[in-house]
Amino acid sequence: MMPTQLRPNLIDHFYAGGAKIAALRGIATTSARQPEEWIASTVARAGETRIGLATTADGDVLRDLVTADPRAWLGSPEASPDTGLLVKLLDAGQRLPVHAHPDRSFARQHLDCAHGKTEAWLVLDATGDGAVYLGWKDDVDPTDLAAARDAQDNEWMLSRLHRVAVRRGDGILVPAGTPHAIGEGTFVAEVQEPTDFSIVLEWSLTTSTRDESHLGLGFDLAMQAVDTAQLSAQRLSSLIVHTDLDGYHDTVVPLLPSESDAFFRLDLLCGGIRETLSAGFAAVLVLSGRGRLLGDGTINVQAGDALAVPAGFGEWRADGNTRILVARPAAGREVPHV
Repeated sequence: MMPTQLRPNLIDHFYAGGAKIAALRGIATTSARQPEEWIASTVARAGETRIGLATTADGDVLRDLVTADPRAWLGSPEASPDTGLLVKLLDAGQRLPVHAHPDRSFARQHLDCAHGKTEAWLVLDATGDGAVYLGWKDDVDPTDLAAARDAQDNEWMLSRLHRVAVRRGDGILVPAGTPHAIGEGTFVAEVQEPTDFSIVLEWSLTTSTRDESHLGLGFDLAMQAVDTAQLSAQRLSSLIVHTDLDGYHDTVVPLLPSESDAFFRLDLLCGGIRETLSAGFAAVLVLSGRGRLLGDGTINVQAGDALAVPAGFGEWRADGNTRILVARPAAGREVPHV
């Protein structure tokens, strides 16, 4: 089993962006509202059956390949397309709305899904606002939050969130339930649980609507998934790490806080180091350079390539002058069940 190159998979969305994705990937956007690319995705966008699903350079749907041979792709005998993660490139051409995501418990109980949506961001570029907004500075009253949501009081919501200035190389964990937004000009690689569940509190600065903002549950129920407690400064600090993405590292470098490991992993791999990655499913994005992935076979890669690496490729490493992002599910995970 060899890694497979993936076709571009830009997603039309309710907010603007996409130019930075196009530049990194060497592709073209077709509108000003293609701010996301879903990489190695085996899940579709909410309410859709095909949009979001990754396809290989040969035109095969990755989900179908994984379902047909889970042992080769996931190292698991269970016939499931669940890779344990979803990777996105996200280019915020405008500030994203304040929103939150349900955790696994809420998703099991109300959405018939084993995964919630804990996510993490690796900042690839930050211009303009150059910030993210994460967690309440103080406890908020649920009644006041509901009133601000209904009034679409943007200032009320944004002023109560921590504003965090970011730079290239920042890795930020966003626990499920935590309200957040990404500032205009911020370009991230996002790793998350493989769902498309968002509770949007601030739909008025997008093309979305109130009725599309509560997961079809109604806000009375959906808001139970939104944390209203303070995110302390100490806790906020624990959710952020920084790595020099442009330096040479002679070992595989984790790019996210260790708390992320229970959900997914994201590492930086520099070409030429001897350390190998263990066999298992991985989504790969080549940030720069040219080289090869070396496992049970070899495949040439260059800047802008996106690939899905199967477990059947065995232990592997990279050579050349490449810098590569490697996203993987939690180590030793079992495929969760509802």
